[in-house]
Amino acid sequence: MPSPRLGRAVFCVLALGGPTAFASTPDPLPGTGLSVLRVLGALAFVLALFFGGVWVVKNRRRIPGLRCPAPRLNVLEVRSLGNRHSLCLIACEQQRLLLAVSPSGVTLLSHLPEGRSEDQTHRKDASSRNFAAVLQGFFAEKT
Repeated sequence: MPSPRLGRAVFCVLALGGPTAFASTPDPLPGTGLSVLRVLGALAFVLALFFGGVWVVKNRRRIPGLRCPAPRLNVLEVRSLGNRHSLCLIACEQQRLLLAVSPSGVTLLSHLPEGRSEDQTHRKDASSRNFAAVLQGFFAEKT
């Protein structure tokens, strides 16, 4: 009785066109210059995609469809009062808040008068004068 392996082998040889199918010559390899050109082209394409993506991420504010909304919450000034204690002047839209931050939590000290547009700039000289005046006024009210 013939084995199943022999039957499969005969079928494969007949299906592939006989013994001449195995004796055919392989296709010649492409030239070295063409292969190098294809690899360099693929590398240039991948690098262009990468750097294009980096540019889009960095400059998404310039692209109309990808613009981020203006931040509504700004930290105008932070002053350290010692070991892990600080005072923060926060602006949210037109409101300004004076907050105390400590290891035990955050405490609202005072709602401050509405800020002008010049108060929300991040210039150090103007914000330090305003903060000092507000802080002195706050402690003057408490005493």
